[in-house]
Amino acid sequence: MGHDTPRIHHVGHIVEDMAQAISLYERLGFAVPPPSCPAMSRREGAAPEAFGAANTHADFPSSFLELVTRVKEGDVTGLPADTHLVPLEAPAEVLSLLVERIGETSANLSACLDRFQGMHILMFSSPAIDAAAERLTAAGVRHGGVNTVRRAAPEGADSVETVRYLEIDGEGPDARPGTVAEGRVGFVADLDPDVQGARRLNHPNGAVGLVEATLCAADADLAAVRQRYETYLGRPARQEGPAHVFDLDGAALRLVTFSGLATALPGERPPALPAFVACTVAVQDLALASDLLRRNGLPVHETPSGDMFVPAEAALGTAVVFRTAP
Repeated sequence: MGHDTPRIHHVGHIVEDMAQAISLYERLGFAVPPPSCPAMSRREGAAPEAFGAANTHADFPSSFLELVTRVKEGDVTGLPADTHLVPLEAPAEVLSLLVERIGETSANLSACLDRFQGMHILMFSSPAIDAAAERLTAAGVRHGGVNTVRRAAPEGADSVETVRYLEIDGEGPDARPGTVAEGRVGFVADLDPDVQGARRLNHPNGAVGLVEATLCAADADLAAVRQRYETYLGRPARQEGPAHVFDLDGAALRLVTFSGLATALPGERPPALPAFVACTVAVQDLALASDLLRRNGLPVHETPSGDMFVPAEAALGTAVVFRTAP
């Protein structure tokens, strides 16, 4: 029987300034389209204004890297001029609920940014998300149930894309709905290959997929964090040197301690714990990708395993790792 969480769906890099983040990711060699942001009129007859949160993706065939930012009311200085505004149009009772949910998302983004700018989102892909929800409930994991949203699909695909997702809730009286200590973690129904294939998938750095996320925990908390993810994913981790690795289909979640991070990613120091500290993409030619990064003025470091990475201090708070595609 197959797992109900076989792959990484996407990771999310939460940033203060979307224009700055897109410029960075283009220097990293990713093709990034203009961001989208919900919009609504603040008063009758006025033009719609951006609010809540804006995001964009660097897409791969079955996964993506997300860039996301909060949008403060009346302040769009961090959004590029070509941001695509999506007016909210719905019956009054639905619209009020939608605005409330967008407000909650913006509040969660703000809470993440209060910790640090960087990677705060890890979502796993599920071919059986309802079964995954039932398994989590049976294991005592709190979550908000399976939600369904619809959004505009890219040009060349069906006009509407349906997204079904589940967010895990943290424990404790101060936990915010839809977030755990390290950020937003959950499951999303598998991407529609026809819709995903219509997106921009050709990257100058030769990236072809998202293959790893790295989570760093305090040494004393390692056992508890490992147990949490064994429950979330329904599978054990294996030990690989100082790391504990959850093997997925063509990808992995790597759990390291603070003391072990210096070995995995030399020079990296997370500003808070637990924290997602890096994401890894597979590229067709590591030497060519490395050369592109250096030509674009980015520092490039090497891991003990031979991967290349741009450190967090040069990449808005999260290390971006490049690995030769299998």
